Amino acid sequence: QVQLVESGGGSVQAGGSLRLSCAASGYTYSSKYMGWFRQTPGKEREGVAAIYTGIGTTAYADSVKGRFTISQDNAKNTVYLQMNSLKPEDTAMYYCAADSRPRSEWFVLPPWEYWGQGTQVTVSS
Repeated sequence: QVQLVESGGGSVQAGGSLRLSCAASGYTYSSKYMGWFRQTPGKEREGVAAIYTGIGTTAYADSVKGRFTISQDNAKNTVYLQMNSLKPEDTAMYYCAADSRPRSEWFVLPPWEYWGQGTQVTVSS
């Protein structure tokens, strides 16, 4: 059974940095899509960053380009999200997701296969 476990969330002041980790277990596919999403109460979940672990191609939401970096450690089956220059509007619950199937686009379709439980990021001004 696939499990995704996020860690690294917390509280930080605006301009600060955090690094989120997502450890995947139970996955038999070495090449897969992994992504980070975020959600705040009353809003739809939005894609933040994603990576195709087979060749390392990445995608980012416009709102985080130049500030966030997604990376992978295949030996640890872990994906990271380095978040720099954090803003109060980055405050959200951040979720890790994984999908072994071909995707027609990075964030929305098809719906991602597996999700973690989330880790809270709070950025104060």
